Amino acid sequence: MKRNKAIATVLLCLVLTACSTGGNNPSKPSTGDQPSASNSPSASETSGNGDNARRQKFTINAIDFRNPAAIPPATGRGLDMINEKFNIDYKPQFVVINDYMQKLSANVASGEVPDIMTMEGPIANFYKWAKQGAFLPLNDYIDKYPTLKLVPDYVWKSMTLDGQIYAIPRYFPSSYLGSPIIRKDWLDKLGLKAPTNYEELKEVAIAFTKNDPDGNNKDDTYGMAISEYVNPAYELGGYWEFRSWYHQDEEGNYIPNFISDTRKEHVAWLADLEKEGALTPNSAVVNATQATNDFFSGKAGIWISSPRGMDEAAFNELLKINPNAKIEPIEPFVAPDGEQGFMAYKAYYGMTMLSAELADDPDKLHRVLEFLDFGRTFYPLDERNKSNPDYDWMYGNEGTGYTVEDGTAKAESAEKGLAPINFYIDGLMWAPSDDANEYSRTYKSPAAKELAQKLEEMHKNTKHFINPIYQIFSDTYISKGSELDMFLYEEQTKMIFGQRPISDWDKMVQEWRDKGGAQMIKEVNEAMKANGVKGEYK
Repeated sequence: MKRNKAIATVLLCLVLTACSTGGNNPSKPSTGDQPSASNSPSASETSGNGDNARRQKFTINAIDFRNPAAIPPATGRGLDMINEKFNIDYKPQFVVINDYMQKLSANVASGEVPDIMTMEGPIANFYKWAKQGAFLPLNDYIDKYPTLKLVPDYVWKSMTLDGQIYAIPRYFPSSYLGSPIIRKDWLDKLGLKAPTNYEELKEVAIAFTKNDPDGNNKDDTYGMAISEYVNPAYELGGYWEFRSWYHQDEEGNYIPNFISDTRKEHVAWLADLEKEGALTPNSAVVNATQATNDFFSGKAGIWISSPRGMDEAAFNELLKINPNAKIEPIEPFVAPDGEQGFMAYKAYYGMTMLSAELADDPDKLHRVLEFLDFGRTFYPLDERNKSNPDYDWMYGNEGTGYTVEDGTAKAESAEKGLAPINFYIDGLMWAPSDDANEYSRTYKSPAAKELAQKLEEMHKNTKHFINPIYQIFSDTYISKGSELDMFLYEEQTKMIFGQRPISDWDKMVQEWRDKGGAQMIKEVNEAMKANGVKGEYK
């Protein structure tokens, strides 16, 4: 504990501020062989102590955030299985997410740093604690563990400080996420083609509003579903995506699209649709759930969907209303600069850090990494059953920790603690590629399966813009990002509803700059240059 005790005094002041930092750091791994637990290096390969290292039993402490329903019991069958398999005395602590950062801050400030700890993302305290020596640099270990080797370089950059990687990301797809969809049967009814640019999309949205696309002789449909905070804004490519740092100002600095002239044109486009009644009525106070319901109840003709986590029940309700309903993805538009492709998201949600003190005990460090690597192992859909002993073990054995229904594994509640996965800090499979998840195969509804397949195919064959903001550290972006975004949401919503003129755009941007935006632009551009980061399509 000497190293952590030494930094305890410096970190004590962070306890009071740990939960005050924020930011909106809010979404294609490289391909490779599917990792297997048997591919992890042995203790003798990393420590030189061979069988003696394996026989030694280590106590491993961990702390993680969870939603209340996902917190396992203090003891349980799954925990016993972990201890037996890895020859460890594993002591995880799970804290309700809203209380987590305060608890973690207290631990770090006291010098009682757990062997394994987590965060949702690289917030300010992550960088502060890394600078103070609380976390283990991981550069030398990445190539030794199969699931770590699968992580793309641009993801590691977001967890890097002064050339050192201080966290392991938890898997989340970088693509295959929400993108626009449209009622193909409505297009056919009105003799329209799928839109390929924003002018055509406007024409379609207005036609869906005024030309009775469902043929019931009632004025009860509109074009585009949209909810509060201009969500979605229907960005059909990285060029228009408000979160991306794609465009540059007059001085050559990269800026968030949220304040660009491209966004100004987009807000004016939305304002035109609002005047035509082609958007969700009173969208400024409508939540995303209601907007989704409007689409799947047959009121709206354009919305967003993803092959991941699609609501099959909503699909079935739409088909009850209109058995002939047909939904298609909208392909990304060709941008003025000739590029075509959606924006990629961060490719992770949550991150795992290791205590710097593990460097003093290579055998224990290997055991920790071996344990983590096993939990991140990817299993193809066809192997998620008892035929794969590693999967079967991880999920607590078929018939006890999970059941298989119609070919799909269904896990028992984490609160029962029956499976090792219930106690894992990172039990998310790191897919060798986003398409390896095969989300479409998990749906029973033919209509949902068909749309998921089309979305998967579109994303598989589409380039995605890698956002530079996800690869660098900016103190202002982290500490003020959410506040600055909220200001722009509010002011741009006023413009869409005619409560503030579009001609106020430059004034709004200056207000944003004065609130901290100018400093953020300075920091982001300096960090991009220092770390060789740029936005690019892949």
